[in-house]
Amino acid sequence: MNKVLYIILISLFSLTVISCAKKSSDDSKKTTTSSGLFVGVGDNGTILTSSDGTTWTSRTSGSSDNFSKVKYTNGLLLIRGDSGSILTSSDGISWTSRESGSSNKLKGISYGNGLFVISGDSGTILTSSDNGTTWTSRTSGTSNNLRKIIFENELFVVIGHSGTILTSSDGTTWNSRTSGTSEFLRGFTYANSTFVISGDSGTILTSSDGTTWTERTSGTSNNLWRVNYANSSFVTVGDNGTILTSSDGTSWTERTSGTSNNLWRVTYGNGLFVTVGQSGTILTSPDGTTWTPRTSGTSNKLRSVIFTE
Repeated sequence: MNKVLYIILISLFSLTVISCAKKSSDDSKKTTTSSGLFVGVGDNGTILTSSDGTTWTSRTSGSSDNFSKVKYTNGLLLIRGDSGSILTSSDGISWTSRESGSSNKLKGISYGNGLFVISGDSGTILTSSDNGTTWTSRTSGTSNNLRKIIFENELFVVIGHSGTILTSSDGTTWNSRTSGTSEFLRGFTYANSTFVISGDSGTILTSSDGTTWTERTSGTSNNLWRVNYANSSFVTVGDNGTILTSSDGTSWTERTSGTSNNLWRVTYGNGLFVTVGQSGTILTSPDGTTWTPRTSGTSNKLRSVIFTE
């Protein structure tokens, strides 16, 4: 597909594109086909769909919960909300509410080995083996808030507050791992046989197996919100315009962003890194080293950016 779309998400509005293409557990690796559908979610149970990104149709969610994420994986759309709500759909048009058994804010979604796994506040772990219909609460062994979860190298790994790292081979039984930090862990990616985590106060952790972790020197004390890998480079972005790059996840170099605004997300597509953040900030770079400011036309917070092709 030659058409390229950059999708910017403002405030609490989340947007994805579905298609018949296989999806990875890492959002940075999503791909779509021309038969895809835009799906947007937001506050008060809002669900919108569009086949062209121009004309949008409101869909009935049956919920008044605030939706902050929609994800497409294993042929299923899942929405998770701030009050423990889970909705599923095979087409983005008709939605079914599922009983999660939790009222906690749900934050991470992943799929692997025939199992959906959701992570959330207060140590919440939920699993489903029947395509998101029935959910079972699992014992995580922590009361810390859990955020991003990925499935890579035949292992579920979830990160969260106070340096929390949990792993599981089956999504059911979880083991706490020593991170070596008490900082809030925020960003997570896997590339070149290496897990890389970014977090508050300049935290960078790496692991080859998801079990044993090593803290790396980032050279900054700013909070690092997200980390991504593309074009032979790890790139992490954070507060006060912080951008760092690394070829191996171990040694990091600070780059000049030209802004003091907080940067919250980074993606890569069509030969270009794109990062977004505070006050409508958008920066682009072909290599992660030299960055150029772009006009967004808004002063609103830009919280997320994804690339689909």
